[in-house]
Amino acid sequence: MTTVITKSTVEAPRALRRVQVGNALAAFGAGFTVPFIYVYATEVRHLSAGVGGALFSIWAVAALLVLPVIGKVVDRRGPQPVLVASCLLAAAGSIGFGFSHGPAAIMIFAALFGAGIAGEQPVLATMVARCTEPGGRAKAFAFQFFLNNLGLGIGGLLGGLIVDPSRPASFEVLFCIEAAMILVLAGVAGTVRLPQVGSLQVEVPESAEAAATAAAATAAAGGGGYRAMLRDRAMVGVCVLAMVIFFSCYGQFESGLAAFATSVTKISPSTLGFALAANTAVIVVGQLLVLRITGRRRRSSVIAVVGLIWLAAWALAGVSGLVGPGTALATAAILGTYMLFGAGEMLLSPVLGPLVADLAPASQLGRYNAAFAGVRQVAMVAGPAFAGLMVGMRAYPEYLGILFLCTIGVSVLALRLGRRLTPVQNGLVKVESVEPAVRRAELERESTVPVA
Repeated sequence: MTTVITKSTVEAPRALRRVQVGNALAAFGAGFTVPFIYVYATEVRHLSAGVGGALFSIWAVAALLVLPVIGKVVDRRGPQPVLVASCLLAAAGSIGFGFSHGPAAIMIFAALFGAGIAGEQPVLATMVARCTEPGGRAKAFAFQFFLNNLGLGIGGLLGGLIVDPSRPASFEVLFCIEAAMILVLAGVAGTVRLPQVGSLQVEVPESAEAAATAAAATAAAGGGGYRAMLRDRAMVGVCVLAMVIFFSCYGQFESGLAAFATSVTKISPSTLGFALAANTAVIVVGQLLVLRITGRRRRSSVIAVVGLIWLAAWALAGVSGLVGPGTALATAAILGTYMLFGAGEMLLSPVLGPLVADLAPASQLGRYNAAFAGVRQVAMVAGPAFAGLMVGMRAYPEYLGILFLCTIGVSVLALRLGRRLTPVQNGLVKVESVEPAVRRAELERESTVPVA
């Protein structure tokens, strides 16, 4: 049997709106700086290309160092204090990064910024999960992903109008804007009143294997800690799957795929920017519509379909390098590649976040989200490192071949994971279908008389 949080509170919808508004404003602030980090480091502060590239690795390493601690503190003290502390750290890092000159100072503030931003991600995921019932989590996480992309897109457009490499002060303005938006997130979401953890338990029919998985998760909840979480075979499966997902898509976006598009397909940097905009447009336009599709399907099946979509995306990228570099057909193919990746991202957003939330025992929600965020960080470091190695050797056929295998692996791993999930965890049992059981359980609690 599995545990389902079904008790609704008056505060939950208002709390969720505040969390999502704060998150959208923070994403809007990030849009002002993220596209221009490398330009700022190399062209404004005149650091070497190696130092400019190392900044992203510094962020990732700082994130990996703080995430295990963040997960524990969230579970023990609650997400709000951790969110406020993370936002203050990220805001200080942003300001210091924007006004520093030497490489040592810039790297130190980059580490502070990376640690702060890393703290925000699992905390916000935990807050969204706390504010929603299982049946509403797909919509909540999808809307959050939609707002993230919308905020990043608008912020990036406005930042592009402000930034001028010949005027360092223009970059300082961008980092101040981001810091201000991070502090707004702390004020809006960090002071929200969240519903109580746990509450009502409902028993739902499960398969034998899923029941064993649920029992392992329950035992993990009793033991506590990350070691106990590792005994949850379904969560371990999600982490392995997430590693392949983030490695084969997100980890290639600004590294291997961009290099392939400019070096092999021979598109211009401006066309590459248009391709990224097309990717964002697909997500923004279709995100809420895709809920109708994912809401009727097993989460594991949706992820398997994403693997096939991304296989088609990488195949189309390969076609773009064969049909004649620099031609209209090659350009159309690479644009299609970015749009297919956007379609896959659209399908994933209502699935992955809610899956982790439904796997986590109530007392370990922070640890589960922190572990998931840590896996993402590892993949985001490994992906560009792998791409840099293959691009450096100009081994593009081998590069595409390995990514073909990775995307096929996404589909295979997703289908295997589905056998370990309970119906609720796999998105088959919605809150509406268990409400009668909820009412019976409430009566049973009040009267202490078993209900037949």
